[in-house]
Amino acid sequence: MANVPYQMLNNGHKVAAIGLGTWQSKPGEVVTAVSHAIKAGYRHIDCAYAYFNEEEVGKGIKEALDSGCCKREDLFVTTKLWNTYHRRDLVTKSCKVSLEKLGLDYVDLYLMHWPMAYVEDREDFPKGEDDKFIFSSAPNSGTLDTWQGMEECVELKLAKSIGVSNFNSQQIEKILKVAKIKPANLQIEAHPYFNNGRLVKFALDHGLTVTAYSPFGSPTRNWAKPDDPFILEEEKVKKLAEKYGKTPGQLVLRWNIQRGLIVIPKSVTPSRIEQNIEVFDFELSADDMETLNSFHGDDNRSIHLDWVKHHPDFPFSIPF
Repeated sequence: MANVPYQMLNNGHKVAAIGLGTWQSKPGEVVTAVSHAIKAGYRHIDCAYAYFNEEEVGKGIKEALDSGCCKREDLFVTTKLWNTYHRRDLVTKSCKVSLEKLGLDYVDLYLMHWPMAYVEDREDFPKGEDDKFIFSSAPNSGTLDTWQGMEECVELKLAKSIGVSNFNSQQIEKILKVAKIKPANLQIEAHPYFNNGRLVKFALDHGLTVTAYSPFGSPTRNWAKPDDPFILEEEKVKKLAEKYGKTPGQLVLRWNIQRGLIVIPKSVTPSRIEQNIEVFDFELSADDMETLNSFHGDDNRSIHLDWVKHHPDFPFSIPF
């Protein structure tokens, strides 16, 4: 079993440097994947209300805990507030709904999934007749008021830590200026094609840990094109993996970890789940880190959400 290191959050809690991501995991496969991951040594599980898999994640956690492999306090479970629940009075209610689905008394980390608020009291992905998303008209619903609701989740012991996902540097600064409870974590896209380096540095400099989602570039995203490049198929990556006696996936995960990031690769395949955690027994040289950095391009974001770029709180309208 891999010896996984931990990172300390700014509130004294700790999080394993690698976790199991569950975005886009097919229904019916999540329970087994989560249970197997925990039994294989994972102590960090990431999910979200909008992944519609919290119930399966909860069942997987219960199955693993019932096996006696670890205790609840050994695990770090993350879930996320969805865009239709940004109004302050809805935040704690939504967190409680997630906890009920997960079968847990608390989550270790509750994140604002996006800074963009959608209209409340409608379906989870509210659209008008023009097929465009309907946005909230509540003032500050994407940032400041919502953050006060997030703080209430900590005060009510529904969440041990709170943070943000997909926020840009200006949006993070807004929260830092008013927060009674500082965000402990920023979750963002980060892989060799799009290393998000400036935002990573900003967050780390301001005391937030950084979690990299889509560490392989999300090749299974619904809007991917058949000819889109895949980092694990790049010849330079394959050669470096061979040099270290590792898989291309392990190499790419190690690169992000050496950048100081937490990684949450998604898989439902037992052998791949086990491979992904075996990344702490080697270290990339400075030159090889630079080789992987060389793939970066500012326009290489995989999770671009261009269909909501007209939202006033769209986070990708500034460089970082």
